[in-house]
Amino acid sequence: MLSYPHIDPVALNLGPIRIHWYGIMYLVAFGAAWWLARHRAAKPGSTWNARDVDDFVFYAMLGAIVGGRIGYVLFYGTALWRADLWYPLKIWQGGMSFHGGLIGVLVSIAIFAWQRGRRIGDVFDFGAPLPGIGLCAGRLGNFINGELWGAPTSVPWAMLVPDPSGGLPVARHPSQLYEAALEGLVLFVILWWFTSRPRPRYAASALFLILYSLARIAVEFVRVPDEQIGYFASGWLTMGQILSLPMLIAGVVLALLAWRRREPSGNYTAGS
Repeated sequence: MLSYPHIDPVALNLGPIRIHWYGIMYLVAFGAAWWLARHRAAKPGSTWNARDVDDFVFYAMLGAIVGGRIGYVLFYGTALWRADLWYPLKIWQGGMSFHGGLIGVLVSIAIFAWQRGRRIGDVFDFGAPLPGIGLCAGRLGNFINGELWGAPTSVPWAMLVPDPSGGLPVARHPSQLYEAALEGLVLFVILWWFTSRPRPRYAASALFLILYSLARIAVEFVRVPDEQIGYFASGWLTMGQILSLPMLIAGVVLALLAWRRREPSGNYTAGS
């Protein structure tokens, strides 16, 4: 068994200002996405330029933050909202949803695509390899915060974490680290390689949806669901799995569409 290191969630105290590691992880996420997008846009044959990337990341950032908070309140925090009308605005209490953030990003970059006269599918494909590093950083932030633990287990790499009821420490799956690896690093490496050369329109988006949803569904089998939600379907199905299933279906549909139509991506000039 491994002992949980108990890292202070506050990285830096500056008088009344407290900078949390979780907030730093968001900066890492958006900074990495911006740098990767700039790198990809600078490749020969790319139809993107630096200004496009800057605006794209700004739109995506707004969509992720607003959508992530709204999604958490609607998917996981309705009971908290009923108890406190102002709960959605109390962002300092935490609570962000990946699925809500994804919806927010899709809406925001669809607006970006419309304003720039780009095909929405091309913009989605351009953004597909960018979130992996940020997703990894976010899960590391969950680990530092000591939240979203897995179920009790006896595997050798289990983490001994405090019992919330005050009893002896409990050995649990470090599900945050599983997600950091699968939803973050593995997702990034595969998608960055896949998008290193032109692919049919929708292919990159399809691969992102399929890989993320499969990883999330798998880890949810050993991750304890939010206390206020619990399990569905006789104690095994989680909200995360329910929300990931439409992603998986959409990914399969887009993959079939991409490889049947084989439309060239608008992210590259002809002949690239």
